[in-house]
Amino acid sequence: MANETEYKPIEKVSIIVSRGSLEGVYPGLIMANGARMEGIEAQLFFTFFGLEAIIDKRMDHLKVATVGNPAMHMPTIIGMLPGMSAFATRMMKKEMEKLDIPPVREFITLIHDSGCEIYACKATVDMFHLKKEDFCPEVDDIITVGEFYEKSAGAQIIFT
Repeated sequence: MANETEYKPIEKVSIIVSRGSLEGVYPGLIMANGARMEGIEAQLFFTFFGLEAIIDKRMDHLKVATVGNPAMHMPTIIGMLPGMSAFATRMMKKEMEKLDIPPVREFITLIHDSGCEIYACKATVDMFHLKKEDFCPEVDDIITVGEFYEKSAGAQIIFT
């Protein structure tokens, strides 16, 4: 008789978003959206520069990081040229639009409306001198790392 390992389906995910570039934010949003579409409980925890995606005045202006990004497959000197980040951002947004992936603000609203909880990291909020009113309305709360761990009990934690 073979020893078969049974895996239980994932019931809950907690996704940490720590990067504020367009290519740093979307993986977490796509994973949260996918979880909710599969009926999996999900929460997003934004920390450090990931907060850019939920700061009301900044979330519509995220850009692709072209400098020091090896996945761009170009020398850093090229990525530093004026307009390269804007060009890469336009190209990425165009490709995402073809795939019917919504802009960040719309995506966050969609994910939140589907039942995903959205949190900002208190330590980072304090460090950057931000307040609750700086964030988009979908942010459920500003919580400590300890509170994040409590809310993540039983969840798979994913760091993007």
